[in-house]
Amino acid sequence: QVQLQESGPGLVKPSQTLSLTCTVSGGSITTANYGWSWIRQPPGKGLEWMGGLASDGSKYYSPSLKSRTSISRDTSKNQFSLQLNSVTPEDTAVYYCAGRMRGTQYEYWGQGTQVTVSS
Repeated sequence: QVQLQESGPGLVKPSQTLSLTCTVSGGSITTANYGWSWIRQPPGKGLEWMGGLASDGSKYYSPSLKSRTSISRDTSKNQFSLQLNSVTPEDTAVYYCAGRMRGTQYEYWGQGTQVTVSS
């Protein structure tokens, strides 16, 4: 019953900031022991975990992206967001938001949104 929906621009210019929002329905992002993450899949490649939030707001980032990534949440809207700075064409990917109970696989996924970095 929990559903996630990504939203944001599908085209971003190099050097700009990629911004996406995930809206969660059917469950609260503050529910104890649940985590909420951003995961992406470049064309022809596997899934890459970017970062996420714990239910208490603690933030975690992939070491390879930490310097460019910021994840935030708006509990009043039951949303969490992704910002990826200084993008290049290598950041072109399908971006997913996802949720899971602590210690389990991701069971809740958005449908994914294609983001292309191009001038």
